[in-house]
Amino acid sequence: MGALKDRVIIVTGATSGMGRAMAKTFAEEGASLVIAGRNRERGESLLAELQQIHPNSALVCGDIGTPDTNKELVETAVDRFGKLDTIVANAGVLGLGEVTSLSIESWHETLNTNLSSLFYLAKYALPHMLKNKFGIVLANASIAAFKAFPKHPAYCASKAAQVALIKQMAKDYGPLVRANAICPGPVDTPLIWDSAKAFEFPQEAVAQAAEATLVQRLGTPDDIAKLALFLLSENASFITGSTINIDGGIMVG
Repeated sequence: MGALKDRVIIVTGATSGMGRAMAKTFAEEGASLVIAGRNRERGESLLAELQQIHPNSALVCGDIGTPDTNKELVETAVDRFGKLDTIVANAGVLGLGEVTSLSIESWHETLNTNLSSLFYLAKYALPHMLKNKFGIVLANASIAAFKAFPKHPAYCASKAAQVALIKQMAKDYGPLVRANAICPGPVDTPLIWDSAKAFEFPQEAVAQAAEATLVQRLGTPDDIAKLALFLLSENASFITGSTINIDGGIMVG
């Protein structure tokens, strides 16, 4: 324990999958946490677990695709813990459908949840980071930033834009703030099973994704959490403006 001692971190989309694993890993390493999610029951369950690990944890429930929820997250961190060091933008939805069939409402929901939330959270968090002369922005993007998937136009577009926005923040706010994106491949979370619904045979699609990796398996949420921990630690102090694939080698081809 201790790589993140005295850090104050916001994690969005924390109530399941990769976000949940990251939140627990950060708490184990000494961080004070503000977690966000839409589902209050799951959020309170995770909060109870985190407080057993580290007492300094708080929960904000709301629509992460709105400015108000992101503003509340930042205010909660500063009011409860006195500062804000790090934001981890992990929340994501898929918005399945081809361009011609995808509803305008679903397009906007996907872009708001995946992309606008990163902008809003950074907009409210960065002034505190700059004031303290230290900050880290980490986005959980996807290999979908670089690779098209059937019936994923909103998701792929939002993930590509996340990567561009991270690079822009690294450029504009260095050296005080580091900004990076991690790009997972197939990871065994509820999201991959929802994503597989875009394919004719969902279970086969997930199995084929695992087989297509060079390590012959799906990733785990803990795999992602370990990379996130490294990028938030001082061991990654020379890494900024980067996108790091964690995909079992699937993008090698």
